[in-house]
Amino acid sequence: MRWPGRWWRRQSKPEKVETYTRWSFYSFAVIEFIAVGLLAAPLGVWPGAGLLLVLGVHAAVCFVTVSRSLDWTRGRRPQPVRLLWTLAAVTAAVGVAAIGIADRGPGGEQVDTAAGGAFGVVVVVGAGIIALGIRERKRVFAVVGAFAVSSWIVAFTRGAPAGESLFASVIALFCGGLLAFTAVISVWLLNIVYELDEARENRARLAVAEERLRFGRDLHDVMGRNLAVIALKSELAVQLAQRDRPEAVAQMVEVQRLAHESQREVREVVRGYREADLGTELSGAQGVLTAAGIDCTVSGATAAGLPVAVQSALGWVVREAATNVLRHGDARRCAVRLRVLEGHVVLSVENDGVSEAGDGSSGSTGSGLAGLRERLAEIDGTLEAGPTGRGLFRLTARIPLPSQNPLPSQSGPSGPSGPSGSTAAVRSVSEVMP
Repeated sequence: MRWPGRWWRRQSKPEKVETYTRWSFYSFAVIEFIAVGLLAAPLGVWPGAGLLLVLGVHAAVCFVTVSRSLDWTRGRRPQPVRLLWTLAAVTAAVGVAAIGIADRGPGGEQVDTAAGGAFGVVVVVGAGIIALGIRERKRVFAVVGAFAVSSWIVAFTRGAPAGESLFASVIALFCGGLLAFTAVISVWLLNIVYELDEARENRARLAVAEERLRFGRDLHDVMGRNLAVIALKSELAVQLAQRDRPEAVAQMVEVQRLAHESQREVREVVRGYREADLGTELSGAQGVLTAAGIDCTVSGATAAGLPVAVQSALGWVVREAATNVLRHGDARRCAVRLRVLEGHVVLSVENDGVSEAGDGSSGSTGSGLAGLRERLAEIDGTLEAGPTGRGLFRLTARIPLPSQNPLPSQSGPSGPSGPSGSTAAVRSVSEVMP
């Protein structure tokens, strides 16, 4: 029994709902075969065996129709129109066979009851399963109505009173309509589940796209200003050099200094030093995971007071872990814990979305975790990730704290690379140029 359990855990939530829907309608065919098999006992050996044979064919066609219809609902196959007509024809054939056995087989009230019951069960199950492969409601009503009318015709032509014929028709209409309604609702719910899962995937992709846009804005803010100053000073140096002015050397030295400053600021943007605040990332991850239906808890120490470099690196860990929990696995709970132990900051992110095919957040060799390991290695940190048993996946980041922890200044760079750099460059142009 362990293999079915592992297979079930590997399925995503939409796949589990689809599997449940499929086997629910498969079970209707099985129940039909068992119920009619019990009713066929009074018919005798050969009539009962013949009825069970055609009933087995009907159940097999029902199985195939359920599979093809749900595949069509998910867009994997074309609509099984011919198969639906085949199921309708087989349903009619089984019903006629049951009535024929009642008319020409062994007599008795039990035989008539068994044949009528077999006819009703087959008609109801056939109508409900055919509804799986039809999208328009009018056609579903038409199918159910057609089977109800056929029940009235069969009962009336066999000499049943008008009241009994009408009652049989109403029973077929009600039961067939109920099963058809169940089929329509099941397909609708299945589509809703897949759409919600797709929306969650889109939300994760949008989060990644938003982060890329944020990175692009930061890079534009840093490089756009500095490149404008570099271009202005380079143009000034060219004009000064053409006039053999000694100030050209000073301008080129300033261009070199600005280029080094721009390189340093680009590194800061890439490392996330400007935006990756640990407290903000923890609150954002908790909000996003909670909105996705995952019970997320954040506990332990506070981010305040930690070095800026440590907060930035752990902020990226939280961001990557939250994104992977959303995009991978099938988590229901996620626990984030921040601790300070023996001169180390330890951040752990644990979720229960582990699967047999991989893990609950991201592969251990994935580019996301590889990038985090490189980022943490720059400040002597380590990253461990993998299943821990009991269906859990844990990601643990450990960073040593410096012995003395003065918080670095948050003020921006001064000089020509800061906001006053462009003004200084323009002033230098007006002073140097005649």
